[in-house]
Formats: sequence, structure tokens, C-alpha cells
Amino acid sequence: MEIVEYGGWKRNVRLANGKVELVATLQVGPRILHLAPTGGKNLFMNYRDQMGTRGEKTWQNRGGHRLWIAPEDPVATYFPDNGPVEAKELPGGVRLVAEPETANGVQKEVDIALDAKRARVRVVHRIRNIGGKALDLSPWALSVMAPGGVAVIPLPQRGEHPRDLLPNQRIVLWPYTDLGDKRLVMDTRAILLRQKKGGRAIKLGFSNPEGWAAYAVHGCLFVKRFGFDAKAEYPDMGCSTELFTNTEMLEVESLGPMAHLAPGAAVEHVEEWFLFENVAAPKTGADIEKHIRPVVEKT
Repeated sequence: MEIVEYGGWKRNVRLANGKVELVATLQVGPRILHLAPTGGKNLFMNYRDQMGTRGEKTWQNRGGHRLWIAPEDPVATYFPDNGPVEAKELPGGVRLVAEPETANGVQKEVDIALDAKRARVRVVHRIRNIGGKALDLSPWALSVMAPGGVAVIPLPQRGEHPRDLLPNQRIVLWPYTDLGDKRLVMDTRAILLRQKKGGRAIKLGFSNPEGWAAYAVHGCLFVKRFGFDAKAEYPDMGCSTELFTNTEMLEVESLGPMAHLAPGAAVEHVEEWFLFENVAAPKTGADIEKHIRPVVEKT
């Protein structure tokens, strides 16, 4: 762990283990702004005009990876996290502690730990109730990926009629989503969404019992794993995973179950990140079965 300059900010934490490197700024956030194979291209998107600044009165995307509150709310979710972050060293990593969000009654923390040898990162997202009343919310982890890639969401094993009479997957659509968009491929065992310049906004959500999502860009495959509880209540009509894309970027998002937080209580949501090099971006469901699932199985 070292303190480095990045994106116009003087104080940023860099973690590296020879296989993977990441950078999280200490001047706004928490935001993990850079993730790459050591010496490779950033797999995250950075908004250059929003880098190096702080203290804005409105929320700034900036890119990278962030922690939000779901369900999405124009006030509570879009809290302007433009103040400094405290860093506390942990074994193999760091804890990032944001300034209290007094208006929302919460404080956010993100623990980051690198595997000693592998291109693997454990990210623990934590929301603590610091107010005087109970809160109902879901921790929401969003990764803003570099443009030009392809996102992959797995679908459960298919069945047959008339043996399998009950549904086994939920797919949720947002009002602006066009299922006829050519960037979207819905195949037998996976859904693919391509990021492309000039495309309109699309958002889809999923109950995701397989507990993973992936994004292929720059010749790398980024895989994130997260829990799924079939008995739990999830936000957004039952979504544990969501994808959003527009003309600039694509977000790979995971959500924890809805939590009822008493004053002083906290909820955690864990993601495990894996990077694999020399993996071609998939175009079809057949590509998923041949090239992506065998890689994901290694996680």
C-alpha cells in the first residue's frame, strides 16, 4: 500500500500484488477509480472533467466503483460524496471511511483486500445507521466499466415442458429500455449487453441465483461474485444484479437484500473481484459457454 497522485488528486491509496493494481482516492468518495492487471489498461471508466475536483454541492459520477443506497432515490441515493475519506490500514488492504451523511443518517465504509498472489480483490461494502430512527435500505455496489466492452449475466439451467411448470428467473425492465436494441442479446443461458458510443440508455435487473456477473474489455475479463438469498427481499422488484449502459459507459451492479437497520446497526455486502487476461469479448451464447463459463468456474 502506498499514497500516490492520481487523476489530479494528491492523496490516493494504491494497492498492488504483482498481478493486479487498484487506486482509490482519499479526497472524495469512497471511490475505487482504477483497476487493472499490473501495468495494464484501466477496466473502469473515469470522467476526466470530474477528476481532481472536490467539494461540489451536487453528486458527481466520476466513474470507478462506488457504494450507493437502494432503492434509488433522487435525494438519499444521490448524496454528494465530495468530501475526504479516511484510510485505515487492514491486513492486506485498507478500509475507506466516508464522512457521515447526516441528512441520510448513514455512514459508508468500503474494505478492500488483495489476495497475496492472485488477481483477486475482496470488497466489503458497509452502511451504518448513525441516525436516531430505523432505516430500510439495500447496499448497492456499482462498477462503472470502461467503454467498448460486453457485460454478461448468467441465466439458470433451462428446463423443459411440461415437466418444469414454475418460473426460475426474474428479469426486470426500466421504462426507457428497448428490448429490440441491437446491443442486447438474450440467449439460452446468458444475457449479453454491449457498450457502444451513441447508444441510448438501457437498464435491466435480474434475480441472479448464480451470483456472478462479468465484463469483457481490453482483452480482459472482469468477474464479480456476490451472494444470493432466494428467501430474501431484494429492491427493484427483486433484483440482486443490474446492468445500465448509455453512450459513455456500462455499469455492472450488485445489490444486497433489503435490511431493516436499527440506530447503530450496520449492513454489509461483499463482492469478490477476479481479473483474467487474454479473454476475448463474447458475441453469442455459444461464446459464453465455450470461453466465459470455464473461466468463471475457476473463481
